[in-house]
Amino acid sequence: MTGTKATARAGGVLYLLAVGLLVGGAPRASGTVHGVGALLAACLLVGMVRRSPLLALALALFGSTAVVVGMPSSADTGLAVSYQGQFLAYVAADLVLGFVVATRTRRASVVAASASLLVQLLVVGCFAHGDNLTVNLVIALLAMAAAGTVGLLGRERREHAVALRSQEVAEAVVAERLRIARELHDMVAHSIGIIAIQAGAASQVIVTRPADAAEALRAIEATSRETLSGLRRTLVALRQADPDAADPRGTALAPSPGLEDIDRLAAATGDAGVRVDVRRSGQERALPAEIGLSAFRIVQEALTNVVRHAGTGRCRVLIGYGDEELSVEIVDDGRGTAGSGPAHGPAHGFGLVGMRERVALLSGDLSAGPRPEGGFRVAARLPLPAPAAATAAAAR
Repeated sequence: MTGTKATARAGGVLYLLAVGLLVGGAPRASGTVHGVGALLAACLLVGMVRRSPLLALALALFGSTAVVVGMPSSADTGLAVSYQGQFLAYVAADLVLGFVVATRTRRASVVAASASLLVQLLVVGCFAHGDNLTVNLVIALLAMAAAGTVGLLGRERREHAVALRSQEVAEAVVAERLRIARELHDMVAHSIGIIAIQAGAASQVIVTRPADAAEALRAIEATSRETLSGLRRTLVALRQADPDAADPRGTALAPSPGLEDIDRLAAATGDAGVRVDVRRSGQERALPAEIGLSAFRIVQEALTNVVRHAGTGRCRVLIGYGDEELSVEIVDDGRGTAGSGPAHGPAHGFGLVGMRERVALLSGDLSAGPRPEGGFRVAARLPLPAPAAATAAAAR
C-alpha cells in the first residue's frame, strides 16, 4: 500500500516536470505538438487517478492550462492548429473527470465538473477570439459532456452490478434456508412419526408382551440415532465451508442417504405398522448425489404421510431407472382425500411443498393426488444427466 502511494506521488511529480519541459523546452512548436505532449504526459497520472482522482484532476487541469498558455499564438500557427492544440491539451483532464464521475459521489462529481468547466471556459475566453472562441467553446463543452456521459454510464453499470450481486447473495441465502428447511422437515417428520407410533405400541404391550415392547424400544433407539446423525451432518455443513469434512469432534460423518437406503427406510416403516413393497425396474446404476438424495426424501415424506394419515397397513414403492430419467412412485390404498389435506398432511403442512421444490430444482415433474380406485399416489420424474456426466458426478 505504501509503495503504491509513493508511486502515485512520483507520477504526479513527473507529470509536472514533463509539463514544464514541454512548455519551456519547445516554445515555438505548434499547438498540436503541445496538445499531444500534454496528453502523453497525463499517462504519468494513472497511479494517482486510482488513489486520488480529485487531486489527479486538479493536476491535469493545471498542466493542461499551462500547456495552453504556453502555446504559440494563432498568428504563428494558424486558427485550426490553435483550437486543435487546446482540445488535445484538455482531453487528459476530461478523461480524469470521467473517472471521477464514475467512481466518486455525486456531490464530488458535480464539484469536479463545475471546476473543470470554469477553468476551461476561462482559458478559452482569454486565449481565443472571434470564430476561434466559438469553436473552442463548443469543442470544450462537447468533450466534457462526452466524458461526463461515459462516467455516468460506468457508474450506473457498477451500481447495477453491485445490485445484482446483492440480489444473488440474497437469493442464495433464501435457497439455502429452504434447502435446510426441506432436509429438517423430511428427516425429522419421518423419524418423529415412527418414534410416536412405536412408543404408543410399546406402552400398550409393555405389561402383556414385554418382548414386543422391547422390540419397539429398539426401533425407537435406532430411529433416534439415525435422526441425530442426520442432524449432526446438517449442522456441520452449516458450520463449515466443506460439507464433506469430518465432524469437529473427529468422527467421520455418514454420507447423505440415497436410493440404496430405500430398503432400510421400508424396514423402518414396516416396524411402524405399514408394510412397504419396494419394486425396481431398469438398470440400477450410480446416480448423482443430489438426485439420489431428492428421490430418497420424496419416498421418505410419502411414506411418512402414509403412516400418519392413510389408515392402511401397506403401500407400494416403484423405482424406475430409465435412460433419461428416474421415476419414483408411491401408491397406497388408504383413505386418499379422506385425510385432512394435500398429500395426507395438514392444510398448512410443508410435505408436498418440499417435494415440489426438490423436483423443481432438478427440472423434473411431480404429481400427487387421490386415485380413482381409492388411496393416494405420489409420482416424481427426475431427469438424469448423460452417462459420462452422471458417472463423474457420482464419483464426486
